[in-house]
Amino acid sequence: MRPFLLLASRDHDVVADDEYRAFCEYGGLAPAELRRVRAEAGPLPDIRLEDYSGVILGGSPFTASDPEDQKSAVQLRVEAEIGALLDGIVAADFPFLGACYGVGLLGTHEGAVVDRRFGEPIGAVKVRLTPAGLLDPLCAGLEEVFEAYVGHKEAVRTLPSSAALLAGSATCPVHMFRFRRNLYATQFHPELDLRGIEHRVEAYRHSGYFPPEEAEAVMERARGAHVHEPHRILRNFVERYAR
Repeated sequence: MRPFLLLASRDHDVVADDEYRAFCEYGGLAPAELRRVRAEAGPLPDIRLEDYSGVILGGSPFTASDPEDQKSAVQLRVEAEIGALLDGIVAADFPFLGACYGVGLLGTHEGAVVDRRFGEPIGAVKVRLTPAGLLDPLCAGLEEVFEAYVGHKEAVRTLPSSAALLAGSATCPVHMFRFRRNLYATQFHPELDLRGIEHRVEAYRHSGYFPPEEAEAVMERARGAHVHEPHRILRNFVERYAR
C-alpha cells in the first residue's frame, strides 16, 4: 500500500505527536503507512501525489480567515505552500481529508465564505448528518446524530453550490462537506479523543479558545461526552482510498 500523507502545522510537540498517534490509531495505520510532514518547521519538501494513497491535513493553531497583516511569516508561508499543493489536489480530485484547519484552507480555496461567525469553544457538540451525509461513503456506519470534539475560532459561513453539505451542528451549520468526489473537510476533529483533548486544553489555554482559569471546567465537560463515532470517518477514508 502506498502511504498516506499527514500535513501537520502544530508548533507544540506534545500536541503534534499525539495528533499523529491518533490519526494512526483511528485510521488503522502503522507509522510506516502515514508519513508526517510538519509544515510549520520549514518549507514543504517536494511532494508527488502519485507516491501517496491520500492526503490528510491536521488541525492548527493558525486561523486561515484572519487578515493577512495579522498572520505571522510562518503562517503565511505554510498557507502559501499548502495552497499550492491544494491546486494540484483539487485539479486531480485526489483523495483529501482536512480536519478543522482543512475547512479554512480547502473551503477558502474553493470559494466558501470562512469567518468567525460560527466558532465553537473546546468541547463536544452534537453533529447531525444531512441526507447527503447519510449516503456518503465516508460517513458509512455513523449514527445520524453523534458527538464530536471541536474547538475552532472560524468556520464556513456559506458554502458554494459546488459543495455537498454532509453534516452540521446547532451552533455551526457546516461541519463536514465534500467537493467533487474525493475532497473532504470536517470542522470537528475526527481523530480527537479524550487523551488528545487533555493535551490541547493544556497547550492552548492561553490561545483565546477559553479563559485560562476555566481550563479544568473545559476538561470536565469534555470528560462527560461520549465521542466515538467520528473515528469511523478516518477508517472509512483509509479503507476507501488505500492503494
